[in-house]
Amino acid sequence: MDRDLLDTLKAFADVPRLRVIGVLAGGPAAVGDIAAATGLTPAVVNRQLGLLVAVGLVEERPGTDGGGGGPGAAVYALRLGAIHELGRRLAALDAQASDRVDAALRGPDGEELPPDEAKILRAFFEDGRLTSIPAQERKRMVVVRYLRDVCFAEDRPYPEKEVNQRLALYHPDVASLRRYMVDAGLLTRAAGEYRRP
Repeated sequence: MDRDLLDTLKAFADVPRLRVIGVLAGGPAAVGDIAAATGLTPAVVNRQLGLLVAVGLVEERPGTDGGGGGPGAAVYALRLGAIHELGRRLAALDAQASDRVDAALRGPDGEELPPDEAKILRAFFEDGRLTSIPAQERKRMVVVRYLRDVCFAEDRPYPEKEVNQRLALYHPDVASLRRYMVDAGLLTRAAGEYRRP
């Protein structure tokens, strides 16, 4: 994520700034009007507006008589184009992340997974690693079946050491993953070797 986008997003991470943005969403306003509408002091409003102007979300315009800051006081307005651009950039990042996750979470032959299974896998995998083993049995079955298919695609015996090494690439609790696969009948175990049934 580029620095400009990060700075812009940080502008939304502050309650007083969000109050200021909320007032400006109703239209341009002077510092005094914003302070009155938000309950913030004019000094706090000025500080928040300075940051919002700096990241390009708000613009300062010459005032007209009668604004909340007195005759000729500057008014501030949201830069709607900048906010729309922020939305487009976030949507593009979301699409890229989704594409990366979907590409990483494919079946062993590269085939697309059923949408309901892909949704479960996206919830439990991050950057190609299993973040946690699902507690719910139905979700856990989707996860362990996926791991069995990508880790043990060949129909051959796998020594326990190799099973552990392959599963450790996805999650450190290899003993639980092995047990779940065996208990679900996804792998068989005999004489220290595992294989697909």
